[in-house]
Amino acid sequence: MSGKVIAGAIVILALIAGAAIYYLQVYAYYEEVSADGTTDVQLTSLVSGAPEPILYENFEAIEASSSPIRFRACFTTSQSIPLLTETYEAYEQAEPLVAPGWFDCFDAVEIGEALEIGEALPFLGIKNVQYGIDRVAAVFPDGRGFLWHQINECGAEVFDGKPVPEGCPPPPDE
Repeated sequence: MSGKVIAGAIVILALIAGAAIYYLQVYAYYEEVSADGTTDVQLTSLVSGAPEPILYENFEAIEASSSPIRFRACFTTSQSIPLLTETYEAYEQAEPLVAPGWFDCFDAVEIGEALEIGEALPFLGIKNVQYGIDRVAAVFPDGRGFLWHQINECGAEVFDGKPVPEGCPPPPDE
């Protein structure tokens, strides 16, 4: 009889631990980002090399203090794709990261597929928004836009414990 009680207790504890881990991953650390109305959506200019605000509306965003790559945002813009491509820097190898299911406006699979076929275009939002992390934007022809944080080539090497690649800034702690 005591073996059944112990096994039952283990199963109950495992279920509680699983539920807690799920909650912590999907809900606990995320917070809504308050829009400031002017600089929430920025793209890097081809001319100046600096991030510049673009026209946008309907901004929704979340981020988590537990990881710099948990930022996701959705917006709409009235600026055309031709204007954006002539004015702002494209981003090579943009790969949107999956957002929590409850953040309905951000569908990483749809965005990723649209980027692959050229329906949506990727832009550099802010280089090294935090060391080794870029803010990336994708814009669809209908004006829908999305932002996320992605590890860049410098961060990928340094975060793996390798030396800083040539052409990359030193990490802040060096």
